[in-house]
Amino acid sequence: MSPDVLSTPVVDTAKTSDRAQSRAQAARRRKVVVAAVRVLLLVAVLGLWEVLSRTEVIDPFNFSMPSKIWDQIYTWLTHGTALGSLGEQIWYTLYEALVGWIIGVIAGVVFGIALGRIAFLADVLGPYIKVLNSIPRIVLAPIFVIWFGLGPASKVASAVVLVFFPVFFNAFQGAREVDRNLVANARILGASDRRVTLQVVIPSATSWIFTSLHVSFGFALIGAIVGEYIGATKGIGLLVAQSQGTFNAAGVYAAMVILAAVALVAEGLLTFAERRIFRWKPTGSDS
Repeated sequence: MSPDVLSTPVVDTAKTSDRAQSRAQAARRRKVVVAAVRVLLLVAVLGLWEVLSRTEVIDPFNFSMPSKIWDQIYTWLTHGTALGSLGEQIWYTLYEALVGWIIGVIAGVVFGIALGRIAFLADVLGPYIKVLNSIPRIVLAPIFVIWFGLGPASKVASAVVLVFFPVFFNAFQGAREVDRNLVANARILGASDRRVTLQVVIPSATSWIFTSLHVSFGFALIGAIVGEYIGATKGIGLLVAQSQGTFNAAGVYAAMVILAAVALVAEGLLTFAERRIFRWKPTGSDS
């Protein structure tokens, strides 16, 4: 046997497996610790809030307290609201936000990729998009109510204008940041502009687009809530407006808690979809 063969290092698979198991166990322990600290922090904040309200260190009329907020949610769940069942109000707001989010995402991706790929189009429309982006979009909600009435269309429009811009700018930047070597290689192989866009640019920009989706759905909920707060016949935003009108602080906070729960569920679904799509992409814990 030659000396070179004898000097070749042998990989210790047992040690490698042990290190991998240790890293996996450390990652699981960290997840448990993070979850526990999160729960403890929430309990501490709610407990302090409850104590301060009951001892009237803070005004319980204005700030309410967690126990009253829970009672309000329980009352809405068991007896419904003045507008109908709580589930109906949640679905109404979620429907408006979801439709506005879908339209805003599609429009943002299409315009972002188009302007990112066509320099002439970007030069022509760029100043107009910057002007529109500088307008406080929340103030458009009353205009949409005037245009489209108290129905869901005005809330969908509010959600669309809030969703469009973050998605557009991420898609635009993603199209601009595509590896030029990939584009050049595709062209050398005879790919047309359409095939380059569909098979190179859009897949490369997908991670940029998904980054904006997490934020944009929250914006869609904000658009729907603001529209309902200004004028609506149903929805969580109208619950907030009615609770405010009757000086029911617990009702305002209860509606906010419900909205936060809806947003967290949507965020979880988006994260799950992103992980399924980007299974090939290493996570931070893998490094």
